[in-house]
Amino acid sequence: MSDTKLSFEESLKRLEEIVEHLERGDIALQDSLQLFEEGSALLAGCNQMLEEAEQKVVQLRKGSDRKPVESPFNET
Repeated sequence: MSDTKLSFEESLKRLEEIVEHLERGDIALQDSLQLFEEGSALLAGCNQMLEEAEQKVVQLRKGSDRKPVESPFNET
């Protein structure tokens, strides 16, 4: 893989490819380990992107004047 940062969607696509290769079981152990390490790194990157996106989400609610008010997203 290159050092270019992949988008979330590109990372998911690559993860799917890695899973397919690993599930087939037709590659050498060393290659499997490399794919596993790459997949682990991609997964960590995806989790970080999701956490960053979640922090940007705002929840709209009605204020006392009945107008929309932005407030931080609260996980419930």
